[in-house]
Amino acid sequence: MTTSGLIGLGMSLPPDIVPNDRLIQDNGLDSSDEWIRTRTGISARRMADEYTSTGDLGVAAGAAAIASARFVTGGDVRPDMVILATTTPDHRCPSTAPHIAHRLGLKDVAAVDVSAACSGFVYALSLAHALVVAGTYRQVLVVAAETYTTTLIDPHDRDTAILFGDGAGAVVVAPAVPGDPGAVESIQLGSDGTGLDVFHVPAGGSRSPFRMSQGPVDELYVKMNGRALYTSAVRRMTATARAALSGAGWSIEEVDVFIGHQANQRILDSVAEHLGLPPGRQQGNLRELGNTAAASVPLAVADAALRGAARPGDRTLLAAFGAGFTWGSVALRFPAAVPYSLAPHAAGAPEPAAPDRRIATHA
Repeated sequence: MTTSGLIGLGMSLPPDIVPNDRLIQDNGLDSSDEWIRTRTGISARRMADEYTSTGDLGVAAGAAAIASARFVTGGDVRPDMVILATTTPDHRCPSTAPHIAHRLGLKDVAAVDVSAACSGFVYALSLAHALVVAGTYRQVLVVAAETYTTTLIDPHDRDTAILFGDGAGAVVVAPAVPGDPGAVESIQLGSDGTGLDVFHVPAGGSRSPFRMSQGPVDELYVKMNGRALYTSAVRRMTATARAALSGAGWSIEEVDVFIGHQANQRILDSVAEHLGLPPGRQQGNLRELGNTAAASVPLAVADAALRGAARPGDRTLLAAFGAGFTWGSVALRFPAAVPYSLAPHAAGAPEPAAPDRRIATHA
């Protein structure tokens, strides 16, 4: 039986590292480094500048993932579809994925954006998996990229400004044999539209078109009910993780690596506790990157590979929860891919050459 598998890992992070103290000082926030670290687990985040778009980050991460796949397979890697998971596209219209494909030199391939908030990568991966298994496409490039700090976050809102960072992660998905490194064993997805207002941007869509004469600008920023979000995230991530484990035929004791959406360390620890995850199995990079929304899971996977915190073939459980509400989990074998990282380049600038060596996350 054929499944799909991850054969390449790529990432792209803005160069600007913003520690808590600097974020507080720059934006006049009523907070402290200790308060943020204690309540969220975040010490710093990467922040894009005004010239760096989601597409710029996505192109760099996609190029890195393709280079990674070519290095691992030693063969020709040329995806025939691109799926971009994002809540912060370059434009409201058109979608960003076709432009990413164009900039990567993938001529005339299928390309589409997927919007599922912080669950976006899991949803995009599930689509890629289904298309590869069905034989519709041979190789699918899945990119998850976000620039929340420059588009959706009010820098003066302490509740949200402290949480988010920018970045992109990408994977190349291709046919695989179950049990092999990178192989997808089980996917579970879900949604609940009653959570619409728990984390949302009030204006700017067709439900409430934004006009300067009709409302304050802050209606274009994210509004969040932190307590309700926490409760729902823990419950849904726990349930979907259990469902993915059941689909794979794994017990929680057999899981070698658990990577949850990097939103808040308290949420991650609570999910691990509810699952009964053995100590030392949880991996992530929330402390250094903050919440990078849809990009957080692939960035954490690449980080675990770079640090040697996971080995090819390890039983790996991914879980995510996003606004809307959306959620999903994937049980897979940890990929053998060597992660690559590229810095973002603005559209119109010469694209960087593909990397020929491992580049550490924080290099």
